[in-house]
Amino acid sequence: MRITGPTGPAAAASTPATRRTGAGSFTLPQDDAPATTGGTAGVRTLGSIDALLALQGVGAVESPEERRRRAVKRGHTALDLLDEMKIGLLSGQLDPATLLKLKTAAASLKDLSGDPRVDQVLAEIDLRVEVELAKVESAGAR
Repeated sequence: MRITGPTGPAAAASTPATRRTGAGSFTLPQDDAPATTGGTAGVRTLGSIDALLALQGVGAVESPEERRRRAVKRGHTALDLLDEMKIGLLSGQLDPATLLKLKTAAASLKDLSGDPRVDQVLAEIDLRVEVELAKVESAGAR
């Protein structure tokens, strides 16, 4: 395993010069002052976990109207995918990608909108999606 020190322009600028006396020997810097790392401490990248947490925080403050609008959009997407699946079945060319999209849409239908009427319609769409997926899977098993 190879261990390397800090890299980049700030690390190269703040490193004091060292004296080399021979191959493989360890030497201390000529400076008596401790080396500072202030140049590299300010840089921080946003990691994937931080980004996911930030996105969750954004969803937590959305208004009831926004939740309802998103839920209606998910319902329309699922209905469009059901139509696409129906066309594929009637033409005899059902695309496996459509089934995958439909399964993903079915999973997103379980999120509640806060409006009981919208949630009831989404539950009915979800039931229809699950039935159609079960029909396709049972026909494929034969």
